[in-house]
Amino acid sequence: MQLTREDLLSLEQYSEQRDAFRQKVMAHKKNRRLPLGEHLSLYFEDKLTMQYQIQEVLKAEKVFDAEGIEEELAAYNPLIPNGSNWKVTLMVEYKDAEERAQALTQLIGIERKTWLQVAGFDKIYAIANEDLERETDAKTSAVHFLRYELSDEMITAAKQGVNISAGVEHENYTHEQIPVAENFRGSLIADLA
Repeated sequence: MQLTREDLLSLEQYSEQRDAFRQKVMAHKKNRRLPLGEHLSLYFEDKLTMQYQIQEVLKAEKVFDAEGIEEELAAYNPLIPNGSNWKVTLMVEYKDAEERAQALTQLIGIERKTWLQVAGFDKIYAIANEDLERETDAKTSAVHFLRYELSDEMITAAKQGVNISAGVEHENYTHEQIPVAENFRGSLIADLA
């Protein structure tokens, strides 16, 4: 499930195909964003979303050498689910910068308080920020990277059609989505082996 250099377009090819590829990815992402209330969203990553991210970075930074491409692959491949988990970018979203800054002081630890649940099983809490620490004693980050590990039994049940729910239970921010929408659920099932 990991991306390799063979999966990527050259800068020239990407420039020619970018608009069509971007439209494809944006349509794909519509079924992979799960808002949890007004100010928190979970963006479920997969091979296509990471391919787009890498292509955009390579284009923006004009990277075309093998070493630079391998560095980007190494940075983004860990965000692709491996069949037994869901990989998520959690975004704390406030339009007003001052309001966002204030909220980030009150939401320390929110990444560890988000959960997913396959009906009939315990909630799965995120393993957060395995790449680096994203909070201090004073505030948290607006972006966190999460991993939700599923047991074989959860995967089987999810594939058989049981509901999937999500939520956050932080002392300063709570929300539940029970169950998630069917189009979103179908997108998540595609990530499981």
